[in-house]
Amino acid sequence: MKIKSYLFLFPLLFISVSFSQNNHEQLSSRIDSVFANKFFESTLMGIDVYDLTAKENLYSKNENLLFRPASNLKILTTSAGLVFLGPDYKFKTSLYYTGKILNGTLYGDLFVVGGCDPDFSSKDIDSLAAIIKANGLHEVTGNLFGDVSMIDSLFWGNGWMWDDDPSTDAPNLTSLNINTNSVGVVVKPSSIGEKAIVKLIPQSNFFKIENNTITVPVDSPNTFTLDRDWIHRKNTLIIRGNVSAKVIPDSLHDTLYVNVYEPQKYFLTLFEDALNNENIKIDGEKYFTKVPNYAVNIFNYERPYKNVIINLNKISYNLGAEMVLRALSAKYFGTPASAANGVKMIDSLLILAGLNPTEYRIVDGSGVSHYNLISAKLIMSLLKYMYYQKPDLYKILYQSFPIAGVDGTLKSRMTGTPAQNNVHAKTGTLSGVCSLSGYVTASNGHLIAFSMLVQNYVGSSKTGREFQDEICNILANYNGGN
Repeated sequence: MKIKSYLFLFPLLFISVSFSQNNHEQLSSRIDSVFANKFFESTLMGIDVYDLTAKENLYSKNENLLFRPASNLKILTTSAGLVFLGPDYKFKTSLYYTGKILNGTLYGDLFVVGGCDPDFSSKDIDSLAAIIKANGLHEVTGNLFGDVSMIDSLFWGNGWMWDDDPSTDAPNLTSLNINTNSVGVVVKPSSIGEKAIVKLIPQSNFFKIENNTITVPVDSPNTFTLDRDWIHRKNTLIIRGNVSAKVIPDSLHDTLYVNVYEPQKYFLTLFEDALNNENIKIDGEKYFTKVPNYAVNIFNYERPYKNVIINLNKISYNLGAEMVLRALSAKYFGTPASAANGVKMIDSLLILAGLNPTEYRIVDGSGVSHYNLISAKLIMSLLKYMYYQKPDLYKILYQSFPIAGVDGTLKSRMTGTPAQNNVHAKTGTLSGVCSLSGYVTASNGHLIAFSMLVQNYVGSSKTGREFQDEICNILANYNGGN
């Protein structure tokens, strides 16, 4: 009976293996057909695909080649944040004072200390002012100080491009951030032949405005542009061009944004405005210095990393990634924090994932720098490490990635396909670079990790993204390995 049983099982085992191999071969063939496109005669793609459920490699090509990852580098930074900072790490913005408080007057100085919170906003500043008012203060006889000593004085990353200024994708860096270190500008028509109306969001006297616009008839197109005098490192906003006289509801007006030079000074300006709105008078001036050891703490505004990572990965928030990198540096190497020391913690994560950091080059946390060089294999190793070795942290990372056809930088991609509401992946775009790495659930229920790095093309990234989306759909339809 035992002999007959074995003879009966062998054909089934052969059929099962053959079926799995056929599906696997079909998958490889379909991905190979993508590479056969003329686009890849001059453009490189490194790809690594792995079935996490079955623990088997599904497809690899050029996986060891080094690529500029663009914002796929944020996978490394945010994973290092989860592992070495922890989800409950707090980004703090703190209030202190020196001197004495008598009858609602502070006879001394007020300090606000930056803790690298990348999501701090005008609403949060208003909350700080309200807290000071709730403490009974109505006047400060001394100065308003900002403490930005948590990080070094390098306000841009290593290898960031000079002509990215004043894009909000290249924010000026400080430990005292406000409104993504950018300012919003709304331009509305006035009378025909007159300058347009320029409104800042939030309204502030921090900026000088050069309004070189003209309001033109309704049937004329809008041709106005917004710039900042970045070449002289000034916060002078320059608006040029024609503004159509067509009346548009306020809710439909586009808001244009540019980055802010020395955003820490912008923070103090908005903070003083918020204090004035609460009828709290500052008699002195605004300066920057380190808070004294004897200063008294009033309040700490805290934001947990598990909240920061969501916005960071969903919209590919460069400022957020750089602040996480510096928080890593500050925790393990002290202050002032630096990008270089933050990268050491990313290197530590690569070692845990079984990689040799000396085989790659990482210089910032966001992927803005063209100096970064990593491979699809590196990203795959990290995606596998988080899934297998850090399952609780993996869930946070997975949920922070944009979802195809649903939200973030993948909201308009893969709609109406099996990949929609399925692929959770981080995008990345630079000039000549588009990347996509993350997770997808196959039709057989297996979870698949993938990394696709595309580089060296001219023009729009649309073509490269379309090939990435096609491969994601191939993976979503995969039914092998049952």
